[in-house]
Amino acid sequence: MRDLVRETTLTANDFMVPLFIVEGTKTKTEIPSMPDYFRFSLDLATAEAKRLYDLGIKGVLLFVKVADAEKDNTGLAALKPDGLMQRSIRAIKQAVPELVVATDVALDPFSSYGHDGIVKDNKILNDATVAVLTKMALSHAECGADIVAPSDMMDGRVLAIRQELEKAGYVNTVIMSYSAKYASAFYGPFRDALDSAPGFGDKKTYQMDVANRKEAIIEAARDVEEGADIVMVKPGMAYLDIVRDLANEIQVPIAVYQVSGEYAMLKAAAEKGWLDHDAVMLEQLMAFKRAGASIIISYHAEQALKLL
Repeated sequence: MRDLVRETTLTANDFMVPLFIVEGTKTKTEIPSMPDYFRFSLDLATAEAKRLYDLGIKGVLLFVKVADAEKDNTGLAALKPDGLMQRSIRAIKQAVPELVVATDVALDPFSSYGHDGIVKDNKILNDATVAVLTKMALSHAECGADIVAPSDMMDGRVLAIRQELEKAGYVNTVIMSYSAKYASAFYGPFRDALDSAPGFGDKKTYQMDVANRKEAIIEAARDVEEGADIVMVKPGMAYLDIVRDLANEIQVPIAVYQVSGEYAMLKAAAEKGWLDHDAVMLEQLMAFKRAGASIIISYHAEQALKLL
């Protein structure tokens, strides 16, 4: 009876899996602050993408960890035709053509300052950053990315990316905008994974104030007007009200990112025996779907699928 009247269900179609990719070969390294989650060299990341697709996962979101020598304040390494991200897109799309490949579009992994934009006098230059992000998104589309996901929170970047993609003929490339990305304290383990912590200050001048709710609707609506096909809320559990607000107000699919800190908290509590890991994990994922998310980006996706 409970199953017959259930209002919300989770399936493999709901999930997108983040993949962390590093240079090298035959490399698989566990992230210390994210137990059971790994960085992969491209050869193993390609095999991992194939394995996830065979499990039923429909999409992956790619992040790359670049060497310090590659980092600067211009984002030059992000634009290289043979850069790690560009090679990763091509390799995974060639190996698993039906898998939806989404890419992170932001400068923090490539920045010597660890910020999402170009820095001058300890300030982030919005327009100069947007110019680089536009080229970055186009390079991802040229390599075969199905979705480009600007995560930087610069103003006007969705419109600039959409115009550049259209001009170059990539009319079917989807933009999944991080529209309501909060200046959260939940991102720590992710920054460990990519060595992308800000070198000075914080990201509060361009990421959203955690106290604000109406602003999220304004930001998302603006991104849709500029050409976003999907809007995202990040983090997840502490922002279910935002997911629900956007689902009520915005007429495009909503993605939610269950971030590294949320993942690490549950892993730590379960290791202590304080929580039932699987039960809490599924409850959290169900909450995202119930709140109105169409896409759940989660490090738990594979474990959840095996249980479902």
